[in-house]
Parts: sequence; C-alpha cells; structure tokens
Amino acid sequence: MGQKINPLGFRLGTIQGHHSLWFAQPKNYSKGLQEDQKIRECIKNYVQKNMRISSGVEGIARIEIQKRIDLIQIIIHMGFPKLLVEGKPRRIEELQMNVQKELNYVNRKLNITITRITKPYGHPNILAEFIAGQLRNRVSFRKAIKKAIELTEQADTKGIQVQIAGRIDGKEIARVEWIREGRVPLQTIRAKIDYCSYRVRTIYGGIRHQNLDICRRGIK
Repeated sequence: MGQKINPLGFRLGTIQGHHSLWFAQPKNYSKGLQEDQKIRECIKNYVQKNMRISSGVEGIARIEIQKRIDLIQIIIHMGFPKLLVEGKPRRIEELQMNVQKELNYVNRKLNITITRITKPYGHPNILAEFIAGQLRNRVSFRKAIKKAIELTEQADTKGIQVQIAGRIDGKEIARVEWIREGRVPLQTIRAKIDYCSYRVRTIYGGIRHQNLDICRRGIK
C-alpha cells in the first residue's frame, strides 16, 4: 500500500517553513504545543463570532506564532481583514486581551498583527471554508467544487486537487469523491504545494473530510 504523508511536512526545510517558531526543553515541549493550539482556537472562535460575512468564510489562511522569553508575536494571515476590523478599529486590541485572558499571560507581552493576502482563494484553508459553507447550504458537492476550481483559477494557481469523503448529498453509504484540475505534483519537493484537511458537520449527521492540495508555483 502507498504511504500517505502530509505535503507540508514533506517539504519542511526546503521550500516550506514552520508556522510556529520557538524553542523549548523536551519536558516542556508538549505544553508549548498545547499553548499554540489554544491560541489558534481562541483567535478562530473570536473571528467567527465577530466577522460579518454571509458565506461563513473566516478568511484565515494561517496563523504564525513566534515565541521569545518575554514576547509572543502572532501574525494572522487573512484574506478579508476589513470584515473584521471594519466598524471597530479597536478589535485587534480586544482580540489581544481575549487571548491574554484565555492563556493567563502575566510576565509575557503579546503582540498580534494582521497581514492581508492578495489572492485569498489561492489558499486551501479559505477555499475549504468556502466549500464547507456551500455544503451546509445543501448545494451539490460537484457544483461547490466546480465553483472552488473557478476561484482558484482566478488566483493564478497551477492546479488543484479536492477530495471529499463521507455521506455526500445525504446518501446512506459513505463514499469518496475527488476532482483534480491542472497540475498537482505531490511527489516533487520543489513544487510549492499548499495542503488543508477540513471537517464539516451537515444536517445529515455525517462528517465530511475535505482534503485540498493547491499547486501555487511550478518547478523552476
């Protein structure tokens, strides 16, 4: 059987970097990982509650965390930052206070910055949220995927591969469907591949797994 590997971990150290940059002793390493997970969950929950968007797309491509002795720097890469900041310019400070309160930071300073992404639908996390919103609204999965492919073509990507598994369209027997458009060389380390796995709960009671691979840059 073929051995599956995460495309991002496969390219670490070559063209892919870590989303968390910090150092810890082996006995404290698990605490650092749990802290990163809590930070990301706290930010996503806040954005989900305060973002005004009808499609349900949060627009967070990735959250980078850089830890120092007395400072934690968080960089949020968003596709639609205006929808979060618009109307409330102090919303970033409010988010910062929420994260500090959640993690009980006393001796460490927290700094949050938001970076805008020029082509949001070229990132798999944002695209997966778009497909999930379509599936929750009971749109046919083929229509949702075709629309997602059109959005990625507008973002000047080289190719996309989408896989959906679960009770698709309310069928009682779970199955796997996948569509590929363009070129997605998963085994080529020099190719810039972005990957995302996303779950969505629908009214049918099933959980659909979405795996998205987007080739953003070909081989030079």
